[in-house]
Amino acid sequence: MSEPAFDADLPAHVNAALADFLRDASEAIGHTEPTFGPATDALSDFVLGGGKRLRPTFAWWSWRGAGGDPTGDHAEGVLRVVASLELIQACALIHDDVLDSSDSRRGSPTVHVAFAGRHAEEGWLGSPDSFGLAAAVLIGDLALAWADDMFAEAPLPAPVLRAARPAWRAMRTEVLAGQYLDVHTQATGDASVEAALRIDRLKTAAYTVQRPLHLGAALAGAGPELIDPLMAFGRDLGVAFQLRDDMLGVFGDPSVTGKPAGDDLREGKRTLLLALGLRFAAEQEREQEHKAITAAVGNPDLTRADVDIVRQALTDVGAVAEVERRIDELTDAALTTLRGIDLAEPAASKLTELTAVATQRKY
Repeated sequence: MSEPAFDADLPAHVNAALADFLRDASEAIGHTEPTFGPATDALSDFVLGGGKRLRPTFAWWSWRGAGGDPTGDHAEGVLRVVASLELIQACALIHDDVLDSSDSRRGSPTVHVAFAGRHAEEGWLGSPDSFGLAAAVLIGDLALAWADDMFAEAPLPAPVLRAARPAWRAMRTEVLAGQYLDVHTQATGDASVEAALRIDRLKTAAYTVQRPLHLGAALAGAGPELIDPLMAFGRDLGVAFQLRDDMLGVFGDPSVTGKPAGDDLREGKRTLLLALGLRFAAEQEREQEHKAITAAVGNPDLTRADVDIVRQALTDVGAVAEVERRIDELTDAALTTLRGIDLAEPAASKLTELTAVATQRKY
C-alpha cells in the first residue's frame, strides 16, 4: 500500500505551500510598492533556497501520531500551518546573522551582507553596512508577520486553529527570549555550563522540537496526556540537536555546513562545548589550552590555524568527548520517552528516524 501523498514527500509539499504563499503575499505588496520587491524576493529566495524542514516535519508527524488523517479534510490546512514554521525560522536566522555579524549562510552572503553590497553597487547615500543591517531587520520582521498570516489563513475550522494558538504564541515568545539570552550571555561573558544549557533549552529545544510537536498534537485535538510526554521527548532531543550544532560550529566542514570553520568561535558563542572546555582546562590546570580557548572566543580575526589549535585543545581536555556523551545520553532518554507514548503509526517510526537525523547530521 502506497503512502498518502503528504506523508510520502512532506518536504516537497511544505516547499510548494511556502512557494504559493510567498508568491501571493509578494504580489500583493508588489503592486502597492514595487520598491519593496527586492526585499520580498530576498525573503522568498531565503526561505525556498534551503533548510532541513525539521520543524514542519516534527509538527506534521506529531499531528499524524495524535490521529491526524493525511487524506482527510484538514490535511491541507495542517500542511499550511506546519509550513508557516519555516517563516518563523527565516526570521530567526536572518536576525541571528545580524546579531552574530555573520557573513555567510548556506554558502551564500547573509541578507544584511547582500543588501550592503546592493547599496554599494548602486552608489546610494549613507553607509552600506547600516543599510544592510536595517534591511535585514525589516526582512526578518516581514517573515515573522507573514508567518502569522500563513497560520491564521490556513483553511481549518476556527476551533482547530484556536486549539493550536497556545503552542504558536509560546513558540514565538520563546525563540525571541532565547535569542536575547544568547546575546546577553555573550555580552556578560557568562561562560558557565548552566548558562549554555539554559540557552539550549529555550532557544533551540523549545522552538525546534518541543513547540512544533505541541503544535501538531494540538491541531489533532490532543490533550495534556499526549502533549506532555511529547514535550518531554522534544526537550531532550532539542538539547541534543543543539549540542550537535555546537560541535558542527567548531568542527564542521564548511563545504557541508555552508559556514566558515570556527564561525561560532569568532561570533563569541558561549556554547556548552566551550564552557566545558574552559572548565576542564581549569580543573586540569591546563593553562595553555585554557588560554587558547579564551583567546579564540569572540575573536573575529581567527585564522584556520587558530581554529585548529582550539579544536585540539577542546579534544585534549575532554570537552569533545563529554559533549558526545551528553548527546548520546539525551538521545537515549528521548527515545525511551518516545517508546512510552501512544502514537499512531507510522508516526512513531518517523519520529524515531527524525531523532537520528537531528542528532547525527553533518550540517
